[in-house]
Amino acid sequence: MSQHQGSKKKVAVFDIDGTIFRSSLQRELIMSLVKYGVFPPIVRKELEHDYFAWVNRQGNYEDYIMRVVRSYERRIGGVAVDDVRHVARLVIGQQKSRVYTFTRDLIKNLKRQSYRLLAISGSPIEIVKEFNRFYHFDAVVGMVFEVKDGRYTGQVLEVPIHDKKAVLEQYAARHGLSLRGSVGVGDTESDLGFLDLVTRPVCFNPNSNLYRLARRRKWQIVVERKDVIYHL
Repeated sequence: MSQHQGSKKKVAVFDIDGTIFRSSLQRELIMSLVKYGVFPPIVRKELEHDYFAWVNRQGNYEDYIMRVVRSYERRIGGVAVDDVRHVARLVIGQQKSRVYTFTRDLIKNLKRQSYRLLAISGSPIEIVKEFNRFYHFDAVVGMVFEVKDGRYTGQVLEVPIHDKKAVLEQYAARHGLSLRGSVGVGDTESDLGFLDLVTRPVCFNPNSNLYRLARRRKWQIVVERKDVIYHL
């Protein structure tokens, strides 16, 4: 977890993948690891079925991303940390502006209001930190893999998306922050943990499960398509 200093009293928490970044950081990373020869070409073939099922509306995005995550976990053992960091820099250098207007502007507004900003991602921490070099959250959290002698062992140490509620609670407690007036922005039911905690939950481009829950709970729903932002 990386942090910037400050004494802000209010907290805002964001999911990154599909909420700020208009894709999955992990998807872009794994495809580039194949492109630059760090991962074998067969990885792209392994992901094709679920990818085309999703884009052709015959499958869902969550299944595809889970396949990406599992493929990354299978291949990362023995890979040099420096290689992953290098590719992560290349990916973000090319795609750092591939973000949604609504969440980009909300981040700017909350910073002006002295919120302390936390971002949680299911993507590897290496690319999450690289993304944060341009967006300057006070803290970012991502998937952490064990490293020995400069290479990944393949062992997963931290998967923060399994309990985003605990991540927010621990962060707020550690920095003496109150959840009163807090803001949370997410796009799937994996974000429910922190959306339930905050004062202002925002469901941004929600999947069908989160959309139904948001309607029942009367949470704010925002959809951004092309150059139009819809407040439902």
